[in-house]
Amino acid sequence: MIKDVIKTIDEIAIKDPNRIVYDYLGETNTYGDLKKRSDAYAAKLKKMSIPEKAPVMIWGGQNFEMIASFLGAVKAGHAYIPIASYSNSERLTMIQEVSQAPLVIAVDELPIEMKNIEVLNASEVEDGDFNIAEDNYVSGDDNFYIIFTSGTTGKPKGVQISHNNLLSFVNWELEDFNLPEHPSFLAQAPYSFDLSVMSLYPALTSGGKLVVLPHDVTQNLGQLFKTMPNLDFNVWVSTPSFAEMSFLDPTFNGEHHKNLTHFLFCGEELSHKTAQVLKNKFPDSHIYNTYGPTETTVAVTSVEIDNDILNKYDRLPIGVAKKDTKVTIDTSKGEDKDNKQGEVLIQGPSVSKGYLNNPEKTEAAFFKNPNDQYSTYRTGDLGFLDGDMLFYRGRIDFQVKFNGYRIELEEINFYLAKNPLVRYGVVAPRYNKDHKVQQLVAVVELAEDVREKYSDAELTKKLREDLSRDIMPYMLPQRFIYRENMPISQNGKVDIKQVIKEVNNA
Repeated sequence: MIKDVIKTIDEIAIKDPNRIVYDYLGETNTYGDLKKRSDAYAAKLKKMSIPEKAPVMIWGGQNFEMIASFLGAVKAGHAYIPIASYSNSERLTMIQEVSQAPLVIAVDELPIEMKNIEVLNASEVEDGDFNIAEDNYVSGDDNFYIIFTSGTTGKPKGVQISHNNLLSFVNWELEDFNLPEHPSFLAQAPYSFDLSVMSLYPALTSGGKLVVLPHDVTQNLGQLFKTMPNLDFNVWVSTPSFAEMSFLDPTFNGEHHKNLTHFLFCGEELSHKTAQVLKNKFPDSHIYNTYGPTETTVAVTSVEIDNDILNKYDRLPIGVAKKDTKVTIDTSKGEDKDNKQGEVLIQGPSVSKGYLNNPEKTEAAFFKNPNDQYSTYRTGDLGFLDGDMLFYRGRIDFQVKFNGYRIELEEINFYLAKNPLVRYGVVAPRYNKDHKVQQLVAVVELAEDVREKYSDAELTKKLREDLSRDIMPYMLPQRFIYRENMPISQNGKVDIKQVIKEVNNA
């Protein structure tokens, strides 16, 4: 069991500096490189006039410099906020506004000139022989990283993850998943997506390796299928959707990936069909279904999907809670006649302290009873327990998971409603037979006289362009439907549940 994330990584670097830690499409770096570069970042940050424990934003992709800057920030006593460089510039400024971060580290070139914040370019961080005092390292309940997720008011929420939160998660993954010694992890998820942590810190604290599949490669099927067969790793981490996309590659099987022994899935529901196809393609592998919101540090439940599980359940369970965590069901939030189904509540040492600079949202989602050692998070997920096995059955609100990304539909609706072309606008999830979101559909009642000025194609293009300035690319609706009148509820608002029902019954 590890007791300190950064110290453990440094100990590996000192003991075995030439061990490969990072493989970016054949370009490799060692643990020695990682310690040297992260120490350089820490030394640079310590010389700057940054308030103690203030978070720093880090803008970039998935190259080695990113993880070196993460560790450097933490060594200097600062939590880091990862922001993917494919994000739009508005998200960068919104996160700056919410986080009040005094500094942004530009690993990649920034898309705009930043105001009221200091900018540190990666090229300004010079290597040297630095001695960073361990007393400076982030520890205990201090924030280690902050992941920003979709928010209902148009502004993203910053989930604070402490060093203790991260320790609870990493120790669980290293102890309970029967991973290979010094595992090589597929690092496919962008670092702004907390699924990336399922690869990142278990690899670094076990003397393992990160084998990177960059975002631009995964967005091009031809490039993906050309690249994937050349990657050598033994632990696959992704959403089920990414695995399903990989099924199109004829070389994605145990014969061509002989060292691939483990699959770890999180971020969205794993369907029975997907698990069965995977089991057929990799009959000797271990397939784990895991579950957990960002607010509870990546994942808190797991189950190995073997043939017994596949034979027993049509809709797969999402697992048993890790031993330091308690999962309960608040049946007052459910609509189940047997009173078993309700809102999933999670209590344990990996539960976040709440949202950065957002006490109202924190109070609504987290609570701690007087006799409790740890806080409890209200997930908003519907589920039930069969013994100690947890099953997922959807959401109690208007949040969805789409391709693994958590999306507040109300955030998209917020910006859609602001558009002068729109009178009423609602985004509805369209589900497939496996209960997964297949498509985001925008249903729009246009403002007066708009219909006479534009065709449907012109409207869709304009609305998508306008939305793309305010929301992430993965949040953009794939389809727009224009109707004369929206269903209005008794309180004078659009009846969103009715719209969702109509979209899924069409």
